[in-house]
This record gives sequence, structure tokens and C-alpha cells, in this order.
Amino acid sequence: MPRLRLLGIDPGSSRTGYACVEVDRDGGAPTLVEAGFLRLSARRSLSHRLLQLERDLDSTISELRPDRIAVEAVFTHTRNLRTAIVLGHARGVVLLVAERHGLSLDEITPAAVKKAVTGNGAATKRQVQLAVASLCGLSSPPSPSDVSDAIAIALTAIRRVPPARR
Repeated sequence: MPRLRLLGIDPGSSRTGYACVEVDRDGGAPTLVEAGFLRLSARRSLSHRLLQLERDLDSTISELRPDRIAVEAVFTHTRNLRTAIVLGHARGVVLLVAERHGLSLDEITPAAVKKAVTGNGAATKRQVQLAVASLCGLSSPPSPSDVSDAIAIALTAIRRVPPARR
């Protein structure tokens, strides 16, 4: 039976988490295919890290061959505007690479992801890690949090795809 494959992305300027999940096109529980993170050289310029992210993400998509991509939506960093701007650059690279591959893109707010996996839109990073481990049947919580966040994004997004669009 054909399966829907979705790649969840938690963008960052030093580490970008990714997680690939699958579900039968007629429903069922999603399964985790692969999860990890793309490490970007903190000693290099932002422009170099964005280029590295573009290349690594392009390679990851070519290898995992998802049908859709989901990414964390923009949210406000009221205490650190610089972080929000840099995160926006990384998100832009994700959007560009998804478009280049012709993939549908879902954007989900952090609060919606937390609520979907923990039942609490204000859950802590640790609570998300524990919830993801439980939902995926993992023996230990995924680490670093970029990975667990990417898994949570992917699980949330794949559950939102109506069967008619699978």
C-alpha cells in the first residue's frame, strides 16, 4: 500500500533538526523513518551557514524523498530580536529548498505543535522530548531538542493531512 512521507524541519542557524515520518494513505498511526540534525559550522559566517543548510537539506530531501514538508512557523522572540531574524533566514532556506523540490509546505506554530504532542501549548522542551519518545516508541527521548522538535512538527503535520489529500 502506498504511504505518505512527510519531512518535519526545525530550522536553526547552528543546528537544524529534521524528522521523516510515514503513514498509510488510508490512515493509521504514523511511523518514524529517520530523525537527526544538520550541524552548521558556528565559526563560519551566516551566509556560509545558510549555503551549507541549503546543500545539506537538498541532499536530505533527495535521500528521504518526502511527499510534503512541514516547518515551524515564525513566532516572535520578544526578548531577542536578533535570534528571530537569524531564524527567519534559516526558514527562508527551508522554504526555498521545498519549493525547488516541488513539495507542498505546511507551517505550524510552536504552540500548535506542543499542544498536538503533549496536550499543552506551553509545554517545555523536556515535555516535548518525552511525549515524542512515547508516541514513537523510542527507548529514550530524542536529543538534542532540535531533533525532538522536528519529530513533533512532522507528527503534527502528518496528522493534519486529510485522507483525501494523501
